[in-house]
Amino acid sequence: MELLSGWGRTAATAADVVTPGDPNAVRDALASSNGRGVLPRGLGRAYGDAAQNAGGRVIDTTAMTRFLSVDVESGVARVEAGVSLDALASAMLPFGWFLPVTPGTAFVTVGGAIASDVHGKNHHRDGSFCEHVSSLVLVTPAGERLTLTPGDDLFWATAGGMGLTGVVVEATVRMTPVETAWVREDVERAANVDDCMARMEERDDAYRYSVAWIDCLARGRRLGRSVLLRGDHAARADLPAGVAPLERRRGLRVAAPPWMPSGLLRRETIAAFNELYYRRAPREERGRLVPIDPFFYPLDGVRGWNRMYGERGFLQYQFAVPFGREDAIREALERLSSRRVASFLAVLKRFGAQRGLISFPMPGWTLALDIPAGSPGLAELLDGLDSLVAEAGGRVYLAKDSRLRPELLEAMYPQLPRWRELQRSVDPDGRMRSDLSRRLGLVA
Repeated sequence: MELLSGWGRTAATAADVVTPGDPNAVRDALASSNGRGVLPRGLGRAYGDAAQNAGGRVIDTTAMTRFLSVDVESGVARVEAGVSLDALASAMLPFGWFLPVTPGTAFVTVGGAIASDVHGKNHHRDGSFCEHVSSLVLVTPAGERLTLTPGDDLFWATAGGMGLTGVVVEATVRMTPVETAWVREDVERAANVDDCMARMEERDDAYRYSVAWIDCLARGRRLGRSVLLRGDHAARADLPAGVAPLERRRGLRVAAPPWMPSGLLRRETIAAFNELYYRRAPREERGRLVPIDPFFYPLDGVRGWNRMYGERGFLQYQFAVPFGREDAIREALERLSSRRVASFLAVLKRFGAQRGLISFPMPGWTLALDIPAGSPGLAELLDGLDSLVAEAGGRVYLAKDSRLRPELLEAMYPQLPRWRELQRSVDPDGRMRSDLSRRLGLVA
């Protein structure tokens, strides 16, 4: 038995953890699970309780790390599900290939990226991770081994299905061609959230990658003041002479201290950081060169950065609302700023089309917030935001959730009945379970 928590380090629960080394061992682990069910887990970067199974079995997939085949001419890699995005990027970058989609950390397994159907800064252009998966192999709770492609309904139930259709044991991923390990980035400041969204609507389609840092403590005319960061992969001709074009430069890597002074990440210190970050950002800068890692993974340079929130941990609250409901983004920021709820990291992005039945992205806007657990009035505030999001036709991200009210689930995910039908088709006995699924009644 091991005590497991999400990356937010809240609400840990104990489970029987097994670490199979191949698909046959996965099948055996599924067959011998107890009455509390079974769930796959990767590197544990889901923020809430999506990869926990209190009293049941958890299948740790991180021992399945083989590269089964690689075509460096076409950029197609067939890998086991425990291969991390970090390892996949490192293996393919020297041949001129990078991840087609990546979240804000490279320390996610391929299986976990499929289970959460992760998105990145390029969703408005390239969709989510599973749009770039040619096929996957799923071991069902009954031990059947299925090869699924995007032409199969069960593929899109597994994409974003939170590990509840079975255990993904391998996947074939189509990578993105790049000439260098650098990004050519444009930076500009926006006076408030309306200014920011107008700039994104006007020019986002000209960039592959786009994200805005938001100051959630700013009020009045400065509400949602932002730093907009957009870019594309740099060409060889963009680099100075003597720079190795495909060398991966990770930058400074340090470890977070094992303890943090009480109250370090409080409202006053975060407000001071926000002021400094906004003022130091250029009003406008075009074409600056940034290595891939600092551009995509700024927090990966601090090992164990989640400990910086102290013993109580933190919540990440991420929601999406459709285009035309920009008022919900504005209202959410007004509530956050008026309650003086400090978010150390707040980012705004635009989403494009989405196929996964309960995948999080939808055409529209998404706002993600890191909030210290135990902030005064936090539960009431987030309950109110949930209602705001649901009324706007939006949803919260299940891979980051730890406290959503279950009665809002079907309103947020209208294709949930079809997903449940497909989930039951491969798990009629209800053996796939998680703390998340029990809390929300996700599996009927």
